[in-house]
Amino acid sequence: MQERIVILTGAGISAESGINTFRDAGGLWENHRIEDVATPEAFQRDPHGVQSFYNRRREQLRDPAIQPNAAHRALAELEQALPGQVLVVTQNVDDLHERAGSRNVIHMHGELLKARCQSTETLVPADRDLDPALSCTVCGAAGCLRPHVVWFGEMPLQMERIYSALDRCGTFLSIGTSGNVYPAAGFVAHISAGRGGINKSAHTVELNMEPSEGASLFAETQYGPATNLVPAYVDGILEGGPERWSASGPIRK
Repeated sequence: MQERIVILTGAGISAESGINTFRDAGGLWENHRIEDVATPEAFQRDPHGVQSFYNRRREQLRDPAIQPNAAHRALAELEQALPGQVLVVTQNVDDLHERAGSRNVIHMHGELLKARCQSTETLVPADRDLDPALSCTVCGAAGCLRPHVVWFGEMPLQMERIYSALDRCGTFLSIGTSGNVYPAAGFVAHISAGRGGINKSAHTVELNMEPSEGASLFAETQYGPATNLVPAYVDGILEGGPERWSASGPIRK
């Protein structure tokens, strides 16, 4: 499979569904130091506190009011219209892309609704609150399950596949991301430098509420709510017809 369109999504797209973001004044991490809830050291030091933090995040995600928005749905429609040609790489740990209908999704920072056995690396559904006293459903040991979330100091997931897709894509869309969390913040520079020697002509697009730190590296930028920008941009892609994408890659707007 060769995905012609690679789409990076960040917290901004989920914020429009009501999920609080890291840097907002009233955001999810307020009153919590990163070092206390999002590092391996924190989990070793206070597993109950860390598990409680992610249990609350899961509770928020299960709120019936939290639903995929128009941007999520537009990306799912794009994948359905161009089968095998669209890859969503998300920094978000929620399941809103999947709920909207996207199937070719990489969660580079993990998934909130999964847990990981620390002994076997096996993933299991996190369909109930996790607790250090809970026995692992894989290995049977108490306290072995941890949130399947990439913490600070850990390597994001599936990076080899992501870079392979970036090196071959015709268009790269960055949606709802601040551009200051690496390695994702470096994706547009990777493409612009043509490090793979393959996609030096790839079209790069930023659709964001405001310019990211790497905005100057994009060939095209549009600013405003994702729920407005993304459906309109997807409509523009589809107006060109699937054959244009399979044959030549990007549509220039």
